[in-house]
Amino acid sequence: MNDRHFARISGTISRRTALRGGIAVSALALAGPALAQKKTPVGEVSVDELMKTSGIDDIVIGKPEAPVTIVEYASMTCGHCATFHNNVYPKLKAKYIDTGKVKLIFREFPLDNLAVAVSMLARCVGGEGPPAFIGEMFKRQPEWAFAQGNPVPRLFEISRQMGFTQASFDKCLTDQKLLESIEAGRKRASDTFGVNATPAFFVNGKRLGGVTLADFEKAIDPLLKG
Repeated sequence: MNDRHFARISGTISRRTALRGGIAVSALALAGPALAQKKTPVGEVSVDELMKTSGIDDIVIGKPEAPVTIVEYASMTCGHCATFHNNVYPKLKAKYIDTGKVKLIFREFPLDNLAVAVSMLARCVGGEGPPAFIGEMFKRQPEWAFAQGNPVPRLFEISRQMGFTQASFDKCLTDQKLLESIEAGRKRASDTFGVNATPAFFVNGKRLGGVTLADFEKAIDPLLKG
């Protein structure tokens, strides 16, 4: 992938952000304020409204008929999101998702252009691959998100290990329709649901106040008893 691919991403997401003379994490981070406009958080939303998509299929983990639905909004470059997925999510999955009690819907809320790129790659995996790709990228986040220098070679190397070729990597990151769908989902989350930070969780429509397993248990268990 070359610099103009990221420039195309940057131009669509934030017209004011210019990437010049190479791609650096510090330059990508400048897009953060434009991508994450602060909105007032919403404590509870209509489940029907929450379940509407924005031109892109949801990434769903768990049984569709599970009685409890968690909707997560996350940015792939968010350190707190990685901490959740690496430390809390495995316990949540074992206790609630694998037992058929809960399904988790993962939605993108990119905070910078690098997060947009990784979200696009996760979508391009196809089939049942996106959750595994997302998990691996969160696990290896320090390698590609926070290291010095151009993140593109490291990002490609990890993607290659998960089945991408140079051609499929480049094709994915120049998919304008996919890019616009991710941006539409992020904008709707901000404008309609007041998402203003990541990770953000809604449990059957109610905004979760924390990200620990105990926080999830407190929100989920009464719904299962009811």
